[in-house]
Amino acid sequence: MKRLLESLGGLLFVAGVAGVIRELTDGWFRFLGLTRFLTENVGFLEGRELFTNIVIAVLGLVLAISGSRIAKT
Repeated sequence: MKRLLESLGGLLFVAGVAGVIRELTDGWFRFLGLTRFLTENVGFLEGRELFTNIVIAVLGLVLAISGSRIAKT
């Protein structure tokens, strides 16, 4: 469980940061748009792509930190 949380958190963090870079460069880095499918296909997130990617990055960081704090049993 510990390794799963850390891996999933790391993946979400990288995807969120990549999405932030993509949004700040106005889509210049197209290959970084891992979260593009989420932000473009969900109606209420339209126009809030930068905020969504920041939330995804923070969620990934929280998952990675919480995974590292779980005691290995």
